[in-house]
Amino acid sequence: MKYILRSGAMTAAVGAGLSLAVLPIGSASAAEDIRVGCDDIPGLVTAINEANTSGARIALASHCTYTLTTPDNPDDGLPEITGDVTISGNGSTIRRDPDATESFRIFHVVSGGTLTLKSLTVSGGLSSSFGGGAANEQGTLNLNDTAFKDNFAVTGGGVSNDGGQLNLERTTFERNRAASFGGGVLNTGNGTTTMKGGSLLKNRAVTSNGGGFENQLGTASLESVSVRGNTGIEGGGIRNVNASTLNLKSTTLRDNIAVRGAGLSNLSTTFGTATATLVDSLITRNTAITAGGGIDNQAGQVTLTNTKVIDNIPDNCAPEGSVSGCTNPTGTIDPPPTQQLLPGDDIKDPE
Repeated sequence: MKYILRSGAMTAAVGAGLSLAVLPIGSASAAEDIRVGCDDIPGLVTAINEANTSGARIALASHCTYTLTTPDNPDDGLPEITGDVTISGNGSTIRRDPDATESFRIFHVVSGGTLTLKSLTVSGGLSSSFGGGAANEQGTLNLNDTAFKDNFAVTGGGVSNDGGQLNLERTTFERNRAASFGGGVLNTGNGTTTMKGGSLLKNRAVTSNGGGFENQLGTASLESVSVRGNTGIEGGGIRNVNASTLNLKSTTLRDNIAVRGAGLSNLSTTFGTATATLVDSLITRNTAITAGGGIDNQAGQVTLTNTKVIDNIPDNCAPEGSVSGCTNPTGTIDPPPTQQLLPGDDIKDPE
């Protein structure tokens, strides 16, 4: 930080019998940006630790790759976010080294922490629990013009939001995988997710549900989002379950695959009624193995406003008549062979 000698302060200091008074330029509370050189991992770790305390903003080198070879702590590649941390990526990537011998996610926001990522790609995270790319536990995670690609976890392959606030703007989740549910994003524990723009593309829930997005006991709002090419057992594109609330506006669910509810699975349980509201949206060309090519609504509430559910296989909505305004074709369409459920030729297993 630069300092300047101020004449008024000098006069006061001399009057008090002091020899010198030195004050910083500008506001004393303003924190300077911390610039981290290309692939300087120790520098990035130090910068995050400092930002946790000072709130200083971190700027990465432009279009660089930062490769994490070992974790900072047993579960995370970088220090836990406990303060207010902003990282401007300038088109760079932070990734777990494909040859790393230890499993770790990239980011972890803990209760009370706030992490904002801008113009950054997060890839290769590998968690044996939740949140392959990032885990947000009762904190706030803001992603702007950011991409999460090729991350893996048991749940929440790209991001797991557990009881926190997840704000997504023009953000892409692509080719992330979960061994269980939430291939792209998991929103759970009364968490809140707001997504504007961006896409959920080719994510996969390998043995369970919510290929693109899994909403469990949470509230999620997606506006102008493309949900395309995701796969899962139930809810290839999106699964909304328990007493969750899902709002879709100007959003498209297309080319997703599942056993049931290829586009959207809306499932009420003993925890409460799952509610989904779709406005100015489109669900089309999704494929289910058994039923609910477009929407599978099991004892839940689905409301369509100026929304089309068309050209899905083997039907648009199941059970028949469970979604007002959704009609099925009169002819019978044979479902595809089971082996088409989980296409994964373009998705590589983590090392």
